[in-house]
Amino acid sequence: MNAKPMMSYLDSGTGFPVLLGHSYLFDKSMWSPQIETLSQHFRVIAPDLWGHGESPALPGSPSSLADIAADHLSLMDSLKIDQFAVVGLSVGGMWGAELAAAAPARVKAMMLFDTFIGDETDLARERYFAMLNAIDATGTIPLGLLDYIVGQFYSQFAAPADVQQLTAYLSSLSAEQLRSSIVPLGKLIFGRPDRMTILDSVACPAHVATGELDLPRPPEEGRQMAEALGCQFTLIPNAAHISNRENPECVSQLIIDFLKQYC
Repeated sequence: MNAKPMMSYLDSGTGFPVLLGHSYLFDKSMWSPQIETLSQHFRVIAPDLWGHGESPALPGSPSSLADIAADHLSLMDSLKIDQFAVVGLSVGGMWGAELAAAAPARVKAMMLFDTFIGDETDLARERYFAMLNAIDATGTIPLGLLDYIVGQFYSQFAAPADVQQLTAYLSSLSAEQLRSSIVPLGKLIFGRPDRMTILDSVACPAHVATGELDLPRPPEEGRQMAEALGCQFTLIPNAAHISNRENPECVSQLIIDFLKQYC
């Protein structure tokens, strides 16, 4: 039986370990503004999700975000890291919450940005699956859809270089990458069941934050998550879905202030 492949990751700095989870359709470089700052205080582990960045294709047939969380726990096992904090944005927050609920003795603090583990509305799910099916059929992201996707991630406050980088990255994805990893992961993410009840199993301190201009994961969803966790919610000004890049100073300070309290 072949061993499961390893995700690509960055390991930077020293101190209490912090596991970063990036957004769908991004990679570990999404966190570059925070890695530079956080690694002065913590040991930062920033993986690439399967089929993203430098990680290999999605292995096997994961059936849930809990499976993706287990893959990240296996990464921490391989690094011989017992206890750590999780900081996740978008899908990074989805599997981050799953991980905190599944391994309460190991996750000592959790920050969730621009994420939601409830299910999608029927209308949103149909829209996402139609886009994913179109990508699967053509083996590419059509130009009009590409513009729409980039507009869902970034607002007018985004740096033009970030918008250009995302556009170039999505345009460069091969048909094989799209069909073997991006589409099946997208269907797993957007077809997820309502998982709000797992938050009852999260034992660690938590903090939820959402960009005030986030379109796919609006602030009311973040507030709902924070209420379920019984934790603080922060509205990040001048930021959309990729809030850590649109307002990096605010997000970096939020993370440092929170982690220094509990880690």
